[in-house]
Amino acid sequence: MTADAVRSLGNAIRAEVAKAVVGQEDTVELMLVALFAGGHILLEGPPGTAKTLLAHSFARALGLSFGRIQFTPDLMPGDIIGANLFNFQTSTFTLTRGPIFTDLLLADEINRTPPKTQAALLEAMQERTVTIDGRSLGLGPRFTVVATQNPIEQQGVYPLPEAQLDRFLFKQLVGYPSEGEERRIVVTHGARKSAMAPEDWGVRAITDAAAIGAAVDAVAGVRLVDEVVDYVVALVRGTREVADLAGGASPRAGAMLAGAARARAALDGRDFVIPDDVKALAPALLRHRLQLSPAAEIGGRQVEEVVLGIVEAIGAPR
Repeated sequence: MTADAVRSLGNAIRAEVAKAVVGQEDTVELMLVALFAGGHILLEGPPGTAKTLLAHSFARALGLSFGRIQFTPDLMPGDIIGANLFNFQTSTFTLTRGPIFTDLLLADEINRTPPKTQAALLEAMQERTVTIDGRSLGLGPRFTVVATQNPIEQQGVYPLPEAQLDRFLFKQLVGYPSEGEERRIVVTHGARKSAMAPEDWGVRAITDAAAIGAAVDAVAGVRLVDEVVDYVVALVRGTREVADLAGGASPRAGAMLAGAARARAALDGRDFVIPDDVKALAPALLRHRLQLSPAAEIGGRQVEEVVLGIVEAIGAPR
């Protein structure tokens, strides 16, 4: 598949998702980049901003299987990955697969479950496998996690471990729509008596796993010149030299940023990465990997502000 074909595929997916979801173009763009870069995405925003509908519509347009897990304080690891259950009729153990065995998994309100349960996703997100009673089981090559969390609901929330956050390619901040978009939402969705599935809005599968795999292969072949590599390294290392941060981004962040930039370039129809690809993706890739120093917290600084300052301070190559 060529870069032009990847761009056409991305445009077709955007058009299908737009049938059900008003606005959210930036979020859909990051979801496409994450998909073609083989990453996962965390969506943070207030309730009612169509995060669930967006994930479901995205999976529907891709022709991938879709699963949803509602994370709650009493959720156990076995509720996610499954377990071997004893069959009294055959006197044998039978593997019961959990909802994680799907292509696109919506982990809804992921920070409402304890760290022990959150850790059940670590192996799956990194290696696309799960281990049940010592047996390793593979997930599909297109396995992608779209996780959500609501920042305004503080009671009963568990912070995501750093190891968990580092496995998300992006953290996207989903805000309220513009006035025009909100009016369109009221006109179109306000006439419905109940929530509708993406297919009810006309969202159809316009591709499949094989075509997505071909697009992923095309993204891997996008060129990354030395000047852009140096820019990626400078951004990542720059996070370790700022007094307002307690720690910088890991080397994994740099590798992920390079892969994401390749995907963005292909979605733009190019077979080479430009500095603007890196610059545009850096905030969403870095914001959840960095923590403020105690002094910066006391001073009222925000991680977002510090990240944008780093991106602006490090000049992009020309």
